[in-house]
Amino acid sequence: MPRIRMSFAKSIFIIATCGGMWCSASANEVKPPSPIPDAENNKNLEYDDQTFLFQIPRMMDAVPTFLPEQSDQNIVPPTTQTEDSTWTDRQQKSIRHWTQKTANKIDNWFGEPDPNQPASATLRVIIDNSWNKHDGYEIKPRIRGKLKLPTLERKVSLVFGDDSLDNELENNVAITNENPAGQTDKTVDGQRTKDDNGSLALRWSDFSKHIPFETDLDLGVRSGDDIYVRLKAKKDWDLKNDFTFHAEQIYRYGIDSENYLRTNLELVHARPNQPILSNQFNLTYADTQDDDLSWDNFTFRQHQFFHNNTFSYGMYLGGFVNNNDLRLNSYGPFVSWRQPVFREWFFIQGDLNYLNNHRDDRSHFMGALVRLEALF
Repeated sequence: MPRIRMSFAKSIFIIATCGGMWCSASANEVKPPSPIPDAENNKNLEYDDQTFLFQIPRMMDAVPTFLPEQSDQNIVPPTTQTEDSTWTDRQQKSIRHWTQKTANKIDNWFGEPDPNQPASATLRVIIDNSWNKHDGYEIKPRIRGKLKLPTLERKVSLVFGDDSLDNELENNVAITNENPAGQTDKTVDGQRTKDDNGSLALRWSDFSKHIPFETDLDLGVRSGDDIYVRLKAKKDWDLKNDFTFHAEQIYRYGIDSENYLRTNLELVHARPNQPILSNQFNLTYADTQDDDLSWDNFTFRQHQFFHNNTFSYGMYLGGFVNNNDLRLNSYGPFVSWRQPVFREWFFIQGDLNYLNNHRDDRSHFMGALVRLEALF
């Protein structure tokens, strides 16, 4: 590995880590009581009101909108009312109960279960569809499951399926894919699908009370024979004027895939019954990628017109870093809509974007993505 790649990557991640430490120190700092405001203090308060934490929300509030008001009203019936209605509902119920029984059975292997803390299971089955005029149509099946095993003293879970889904922010605004198909002449890349969904690991969550972050430590195997260890740390900070800041740091080392590092940062402005304003940024280093670093940034406004619905629109920027040279490779607007359909366990998400790609000499073109997701 070229020395400059590692040194520059280290510099970026040190800066990100120091920034997180600064936020933590600022949030936890004990300040003395404020003195009675005088003319000088009032001047400082006026200056604070001119920072972007105050100015950007004011600008967004001043923009007229024709969109409906925020709402959390349900538009689909609860699962308890529909689980025996149709063949599809009964199949969903059967799979849900099977995963729960499997979690209970595995939990029993390690000791006597506590009825007040039973094992639990979650399962996501996803079919991502994407199209653009350059790459054509691609279908990517994805699965991700988690079995919580509370019998063990520490917070241990069994996780399986596409582990790249865990590298994304929990409320990732757009449909993304870290592992595109390797064979562009196939609508479904069977080998890629098998490898991406073949991850299995034990996860220890919050394994130390002395670390001021939420942590996950995974030990498992991915892509058939890539034995790996993965550490994820994350933390939230409350800032001024209804802003919150979220940071995640991920490191994984695999026997075959070697080093992988990813930083996720999210700044959100959220007020009750109001659309949110957010910026999501990620920075990735991997021994298996060609670039020293790759990065993506989504700046967007997000509305909720009913329960579990999101309507987002904004601007995407993405690029890479090579030999200390930061490049913007792709940019353009995007819009995204997600909602439950017919049942509260089935979701459809549609994304439209209008992006370019300097590296591949592509001017701006339309792209469409559709995600079908079932929860069990």
